[in-house]
Amino acid sequence: MKKVILLFCLIFVFLVPVSLQAQQNSLRDQIVQIAKPTKGIVGVSILNIENGDTVNYNGGARLVMQSVMKFPIALTILHWVDSGKISLTQLIHLKRRDLPKNTFSPLRDKYPKGNVDISFAELLRYTVSLSDNNACDILLSVLGGTKPVQDYMLHLGIKNIAINASEAEMASAWEVQYTNWCKPLEMTQLLDRFYKGKVLTKTNTDFLYNLMTETATGPNRIKSMLPAGTVVAHKTGSSGTNKEGLTPATNDVGIITLPNGKHIAISVFVCNSTDDEATREGVIAKIAKAAYEFYNH
Repeated sequence: MKKVILLFCLIFVFLVPVSLQAQQNSLRDQIVQIAKPTKGIVGVSILNIENGDTVNYNGGARLVMQSVMKFPIALTILHWVDSGKISLTQLIHLKRRDLPKNTFSPLRDKYPKGNVDISFAELLRYTVSLSDNNACDILLSVLGGTKPVQDYMLHLGIKNIAINASEAEMASAWEVQYTNWCKPLEMTQLLDRFYKGKVLTKTNTDFLYNLMTETATGPNRIKSMLPAGTVVAHKTGSSGTNKEGLTPATNDVGIITLPNGKHIAISVFVCNSTDDEATREGVIAKIAKAAYEFYNH
């Protein structure tokens, strides 16, 4: 009898990992099929935050971030808040020259003449929720450039997120955007650590998480095919398209709350694609839907 029980236990021990691997392969196969027709590079990293289960597809590729970089920039600013260097209520006086034209900036649209005092909390809201390029660069100027962001990522043990150029610098020359890159796997790890409170204090973790749930950009990406009311805390990134029809970045990264109470961190990058915008965004939406359905059981 003991031998039978032992044999059963051994079978269980060996079959469970095989079953789990088969399930992971099922989701990965779905992702492969969704990504296959894409005329570009699709990088995906998905993590079940509660149990650590991961699925990756080109997760180790170096892919252009564009405004996804505003997430680690916001983390760095809030780390300064946690460290007492600045406070969320502290005001910064903005002049007209701080709000240049020819870039996406709801902040400039609201205050075209400048001459206004804005708190760090409000600058973060513009940067994260509205993906404001001027607000982002103002925060970078407070930090002293991109190096403190890079240094903070390395301090956290995140080695494959590179931030070397501001929004203005990226706009100055097409090739500069390629200096800001990340590996999807590393971005998902950062999302996971952030959500678990391993990066910021609880107060500032909650503050940034709420800003990400209010993201107004990318409605046709991660959130598009999920049930209405699904909570998604995310940050998008989008590049322009050159005359050859090449789009370096159509991205969305974030945390999805599932009806079963679990959470998944997800990073989807569609890079160097010649597909139209609807196709690029549709790839992100379909992958997010597949992940949602896979983990909501």
